[in-house]
Amino acid sequence: MAAENSFDVVSDFDHQELVNAVDQALREINTRYDLKDTRTTLELSKTELVITTDNELSLRSVRDILETKMLRRQLSLKILDYAKMQDVSGGRVAQTATLRKGINSDLAKKLAKMIRDAFPKVQPRIQGETLRVTSKSRDELQAIIQFLRDAQDTIEVPLQFTNYR
Repeated sequence: MAAENSFDVVSDFDHQELVNAVDQALREINTRYDLKDTRTTLELSKTELVITTDNELSLRSVRDILETKMLRRQLSLKILDYAKMQDVSGGRVAQTATLRKGINSDLAKKLAKMIRDAFPKVQPRIQGETLRVTSKSRDELQAIIQFLRDAQDTIEVPLQFTNYR
């Protein structure tokens, strides 16, 4: 009997790379002429990023700078889930971005169904915030990875493939 091969589908990001991108964005914001006096702050925690600045125009500029720095560090923009802009004290505006990490159960079910429909011989199993896909054929697992990469535009979180054995 052939051995089972498997891999895990996860959604994760390198938090240190995000810290570095935020730091670089802050440095650029503090040196740019149009943003120098806006008293912009970027507050990063484990689960969210809060942008506070003077007005909506500078908020858009700050988001653009931050997203450019994230892309240069190979961080997907899908990890940021922006909330609505809010007015805060002093006529300033703030926007909170929740950091997406892990695959929620609804998305895991959707991915498992997509995989089962396209590849009936494989077994996708939901294990917490990961999705383990097993098959007897390594070629089929490679085809599933390519299938999920092609479907990445329709999935709201970035996917990585780990523990390929």
